[in-house]
Amino acid sequence: MFFKSSMAALMLVVSLSLPAAAQEFQLTSTTVAEGEKLTNTHVFKGFGCDGQNQSPQLSWTGVPKGTKSFAINIYDPDAPTGSGWWHWNVVNIPASVRSLPQGASGSVQLPKGVMEIRNDYGQVGFGGACPPPGEVHRYVFTVYALKQESLPLPENPSNALVGFMTRANSLGSASMTAVYHR
Repeated sequence: MFFKSSMAALMLVVSLSLPAAAQEFQLTSTTVAEGEKLTNTHVFKGFGCDGQNQSPQLSWTGVPKGTKSFAINIYDPDAPTGSGWWHWNVVNIPASVRSLPQGASGSVQLPKGVMEIRNDYGQVGFGGACPPPGEVHRYVFTVYALKQESLPLPENPSNALVGFMTRANSLGSASMTAVYHR
């Protein structure tokens, strides 16, 4: 009994002497909800889909110490390609930015110096959801905190190269997943 009481007291002293834990890195949205179906606003216009093709509103908090920039990607791991489908890859978002408004892709709403990558539809910028009819697909939204202000990328890089450089320079990431079917 003495041992259990001593251990409990020691654990209490240690926990009180530790600094408060940093806030967890989190990604949120006013237009996309975890586990919920995407609205027509974020659906592609083409390939048999008739959406508005607007990038979602995204916000992030609890940024890791040392962050010098951010990258965001939206990826569909369920696309029947053998390698998934990249819907949006944007890098070199300044460290001072903590959110992007809905429809920011391809607009002046993106901060200066941001680089949007060609998506798997073959267009630069955001390309909304458009899975084959009858299939439910997941859309993984991820923000990465990066240790560099600007990723060393060539002009027109592939999404695979951007993914590699993003992960190689990541201090942490936060994700959420939505779904879509038609």
